[in-house]
Amino acid sequence: MMEVFAFYVFAAIAVVASLLVVGQKNPMYSVMLLIASFGALAGLYVLLDAPFTAVTQIIIYAGAIMVLFLFVVMLLNVPREEPLPVPLAGALGPAGMRIAVVLSIALGIEMVWALWKLPPTPFSEGAAASVSSVTNIGQSLFTEHAFAFEVTSILILVAMVGAVVLARKEH
Repeated sequence: MMEVFAFYVFAAIAVVASLLVVGQKNPMYSVMLLIASFGALAGLYVLLDAPFTAVTQIIIYAGAIMVLFLFVVMLLNVPREEPLPVPLAGALGPAGMRIAVVLSIALGIEMVWALWKLPPTPFSEGAAASVSSVTNIGQSLFTEHAFAFEVTSILILVAMVGAVVLARKEH
């Protein structure tokens, strides 16, 4: 019973924090709310009996990636987001808003239908051992997925260099 309550608490925190990330005008608040969302996701991973994934969620995302985001926001010195001069509804027009509403409803119906038709998959203990074993994850990461791992590190390096170049002041 306590696990169900904890699930709903973590899920609510993750959803509310994620929605508030998008709605903030100050980018610093968005970064901090994203860290809260990542923390709630780590709590959900703990409830799913995936402690390694929870720890990597905290270390990689809430630690490294969010520090990088915070560094970029502070480096670019973006104090606030400026509102658009034309409201979104006016920019799309009435026909565009109708299309957006119809597509949103269609997406919702499709999601409910897909989840309803999803066959129940039996959970095997072998699958849990392969996911939660640090040795198996490390071997898989550095053998089968080594190229993707290296490309990701190069992508992050290019993003950091790009942020520094964009923030450089011309004298």
